[in-house]
Amino acid sequence: MGNVTALFADAFIFVLIPWGLWQLLRRSIPIAILPILVGILLAVLHFPASTIGIPSLYGDYIGWLAVLVLAFTAGLEMWQNPTHSPEAANLPSPTLGRLLGGALVALGIPFVVGTILVKLFFLPLHGWQAPQGNGWIGAMSIGLCISVSALPVLIGIVRELEPVYRPVGQLALKLAVVDDAALWIGLAILQFAARGPDALHGWTGFEGLAVLLLAGMALLSSWATRNLKNPPIWVIWAAVPAYLAAGSWASHELGLHELIGAYFAGALMPPRWVRRLPVETIGTFSLIWLAPMFFGHSGLRIDGDALTWPSVVASLLLVVIAIVTKILAVWIFPPAPGLTHRQALGIGSLLQCKGLMEIVAATILHAHGMISEFAFASLMVLAVISTTLTGPMFRLVSGRARPETAA
Repeated sequence: MGNVTALFADAFIFVLIPWGLWQLLRRSIPIAILPILVGILLAVLHFPASTIGIPSLYGDYIGWLAVLVLAFTAGLEMWQNPTHSPEAANLPSPTLGRLLGGALVALGIPFVVGTILVKLFFLPLHGWQAPQGNGWIGAMSIGLCISVSALPVLIGIVRELEPVYRPVGQLALKLAVVDDAALWIGLAILQFAARGPDALHGWTGFEGLAVLLLAGMALLSSWATRNLKNPPIWVIWAAVPAYLAAGSWASHELGLHELIGAYFAGALMPPRWVRRLPVETIGTFSLIWLAPMFFGHSGLRIDGDALTWPSVVASLLLVVIAIVTKILAVWIFPPAPGLTHRQALGIGSLLQCKGLMEIVAATILHAHGMISEFAFASLMVLAVISTTLTGPMFRLVSGRARPETAA
C-alpha cells in the first residue's frame, strides 16, 4: 500500500473514529485517550495493521510533529494566567512560598511512595525489569509518571467546570504548572542518570553548541522581554518555529528527548509575545486532528501479549497508588490556607489526572529502555483510567453546589 493511501487509513482509524466516539460520548472524556484505546484494542487483538500500512510513514511524521507542538504549547502555557477569572476572588490567595510548598508536597509524596512501592513490589514481577539502567532508575521512572499531573488536559477540564467550582480548578492549574515543569526536568535527570558516566563522555562540538544555543535563547528572551515588548506580529510568528526547532535540536544533541527541548523552548519565549499568540487554538487543533496518530501508534506499539490480566491488575494498583497519594498529599498540605476539606480533596482529584503528557513521558522512557514492555503497557492503562476518572471523582468529592456558595 502506498504511503498516501496508508496515511488516509491511519487518519481514519486514529483520528476520525476517535473523533466520532468523542462526539457520541458528548465529549465527556478527553479525546487524547480514545486513539490510545483504539491502538491498545488493535494490539491486544493482534490486528494485522501492517498489512494496510499502519502505522504509516507520513502518519508517524505528522503525529510526531503534532506532539512536539503540544509540548511547545505546554511550555508556552506556563506564561498564561490560569487564575484570571472573576470567580477566583472567592478563593483564599496563596503566597508564592505556600504555593510552591504545596506543589512540592503534592509532587513529592506520590513520587517517593510510588517509587518505593514499585521497587519493592512491582519490579520483582516477571517482565517488569527495565532493559537499561538499574532497578532504582526504573522505579523512579515509573514513580515520576505516577506523581505528575497533566497540565494541557487539566486546562480543558477546568474550562468546562461550573463557575462555582472554577476557582478550585484554577488553583489546581497553578500546581499543575509546577508538576509539568518537574516532569520534563525529571525526565532529563533520569536520562542522564540512566546513561551513568557515559552521559558526558564522547561529547563533540555539537553538544557544546547545543548548550550555547540554549543559553543564547534564554538571554535573547530576557533581552526581548525588556527591550522588545511589542514587536510586529510577524516577528513573533517567525520566532515560534525557530525556538521550537532550536530547542528540539539542542536537547537531541545533548542526548535527551526532543520533546524536552520543545517544552523548554516554549517556556523560554518572552511572556509578552506568548500572550499575543493563539496558544489554545494551536494546541487544540494539534490535539484533535494531528496528535491522535501519535497516541494511536503508541497504543498500537504495546506488546499485546504484555497486556495480560496481571498487568491489568498492576495498572489498577498503580491507579490506586496515584490517586490516594496525590489526594492525601494535597489534603495534608493544602496549597492555600483556609481551604475546606472538600476543596482540598477536589484539588487532589484534579491533580491525579495523568493525561497525554504522562503518555508522552512513558513513551520517552520506553524508547530509551528505562521501563519494560509490561510497565509501559500498565502506564498507558493508568493514564487512560486516571484521566477518565478525573471529572466524576471531582464532582463526587466536591458535592453539589449550593446557590449561596455560587454567589
